[in-house]
Amino acid sequence: MNLHEYQGKDILSSFGVRIQRGIVAKNANEAVAAAKQLTTETGTSWYVIKAQVHAGGRGKGGGVKLAKNLKEVEEIAGNIIGMQLITPQTSAEGKKVHQVLIAEDVYYPGASETKEFYVSVLLNRGTGRNMIMYSTEGGMDIETVAEETPHLIFTEEIDPSVGILPFQARRVAFNLGLEGNAFKEMTKFITNLYTAYDKSDSSLFEINPVLKTSDDKIIAVDAKVTIDDNALYRHKDYLDLRDLREENAIEVEAGALGLNYVDLDGNVGCMVNGAGLAMATMDLIKQAGGEPANFLDVGGTADAARVEAAFRIILKDPGVKAILINIFGGIVRCDRVAQGVIDAYKNMGNIKVPIIVRLQGTNADIAKQLLDDSGLDVLSATEFQEAADKVQAVLA
Repeated sequence: MNLHEYQGKDILSSFGVRIQRGIVAKNANEAVAAAKQLTTETGTSWYVIKAQVHAGGRGKGGGVKLAKNLKEVEEIAGNIIGMQLITPQTSAEGKKVHQVLIAEDVYYPGASETKEFYVSVLLNRGTGRNMIMYSTEGGMDIETVAEETPHLIFTEEIDPSVGILPFQARRVAFNLGLEGNAFKEMTKFITNLYTAYDKSDSSLFEINPVLKTSDDKIIAVDAKVTIDDNALYRHKDYLDLRDLREENAIEVEAGALGLNYVDLDGNVGCMVNGAGLAMATMDLIKQAGGEPANFLDVGGTADAARVEAAFRIILKDPGVKAILINIFGGIVRCDRVAQGVIDAYKNMGNIKVPIIVRLQGTNADIAKQLLDDSGLDVLSATEFQEAADKVQAVLA
């Protein structure tokens, strides 16, 4: 589950991580009120207006602006709220901005030069350990840094049995070239950041940039946070942070129906029981010259109601030119699935895209006979290759 910047910063702050303070506003008037409150609480006279969407690269799309007075706060916030923000991490359509974060200015002048760093905590799936990835090149796309200057990216792997150790936090600060109070601040920052990541059951904490201020404080200026969905039962308060407006509407609807659905950019809709079979089916579609339009696992209870719900979800995608139903009947009987397909087809009326149904397993022969005798425009298959050939034929 992805979080907005302000939500991620709230979690960081609760674990003792110093953050760039800010207040959320949903319109220009609230933005001005937030700026006044920030001035009272922090003394800041300049303000950073940040679009709150689930996408990186907001500044490149015009979603992050500096305001030097209250009049500019009102004007900039009014322009950003309601805009379709297009960034390198959004679709061509972009994302609608519903709210902005009015944040304090932390780039104030002082005794030393400000510096920006990149820091993230994530799981290294190759070693099964959490990893801190960091760089002196903060404020840049980490992919660009990795490609052009890979020697400027450092990693620190954490043994899950003991957690982060003091010497590891000190090594991060040393590799970032810090000394004095900034060194101490960074070791504390890294320790608290890792604790926040671990205790919140997150799968990603990305802070870009982490700022060393002119008075040697270490501050999280941004926060990209992803919570592991599988751990949300332990953090029921985090469920309230979910913003469904930022998620794919079809995926949200499918989730409410109990379907495991991921939207893709292809032309063949998939309806499968079991994640492994679904992945194999997507490979099958590729080999047949098509592109999967979705990942959809209907689970082990593929009755008529569930099949009909899956049909309706798949057909919401206008790019779907054919539907492949691939069911292995182990727990669920193939004839029951076939009857579900027939009932769903009749309930929905005329379905204008070709449907290929491959049923294998318990009562597969009965299921094929049911489909063949139904009089519906459904192509049945029993073998993988047969299904692939029929997909290829309807796409030709």
